[in-house]
Amino acid sequence: MTPHDTAVLRVAGRPVGRYVTRPELPPRLSPRPYLHPVTTLAGTAVTELSPADHIHHLGVGVAVPDVEGSNFWGGRTFVRDQGPTELDNHGAQRHTSFQLRDPDGFVEELRWVAAGTELLRERRTVAATELTDFAWALDFTFSLTNVTSGPLSIGSPATNGRPGAAYGGFFWRARKEDSAPDVFTADREGEQDIHGTHAPWVALTGSTWTLVFAGATEQTRRDPWFVRAEEYPGVGSSLASEERLPIPPGETAVRRIVTVVADGRISRLEVAALVRKAVSP
Repeated sequence: MTPHDTAVLRVAGRPVGRYVTRPELPPRLSPRPYLHPVTTLAGTAVTELSPADHIHHLGVGVAVPDVEGSNFWGGRTFVRDQGPTELDNHGAQRHTSFQLRDPDGFVEELRWVAAGTELLRERRTVAATELTDFAWALDFTFSLTNVTSGPLSIGSPATNGRPGAAYGGFFWRARKEDSAPDVFTADREGEQDIHGTHAPWVALTGSTWTLVFAGATEQTRRDPWFVRAEEYPGVGSSLASEERLPIPPGETAVRRIVTVVADGRISRLEVAALVRKAVSP
């Protein structure tokens, strides 16, 4: 892979993330740019790439299982009244260019293409910021514009008939360890009580690390959280939970997630303070 195909994010001179723009992946995995590995400041990896349990999970990025019937998530497609089904309907996110590329971030343009047709144009803005000597923040904004001449909508297995499976949007596949990570918000604990709910932030804590996901705009905070801990560790923000998300021709959907990446297992009070610092205007 040439240097042109990667970007390394740095915080205070230390590499904390590798961004792959043109991965060589089979169509079934819905090829797309991703961040992996992402690490804490001490160097602990907190992402996974193509793990055996879900080989289409690619570190940190944007993945959507249903864009007007095309699969930009990878793997099988959930079909109403039929269940998960192997279909030849996978799309790809194609890196077009970097508008800006610095050690601490970048602005990128991508094309979402399926069956030879561009459906969405994306502008992705990613920035890495030091918060403390043990924590940094990944600020991730994506804007999806419908470039077709007709209406387009984003769906999920949940909107297609599978309750509780509203995945699709920003998604972080976390590091799998011998024990499942703890999950908590300001007032809840556990995957069962948090999955599918709204909260300003969700924390995932492993053996020596903590990830805290925060919706950084009012619109993003309206999206419920998709949370997995027992089966595998992963957190996403759901674009289509109960209804499909329509994007009329020429219109744009924008979401912004800020993730605190910390060494150690940190408390609710510490989490809240870090989120305030990370998401401050």
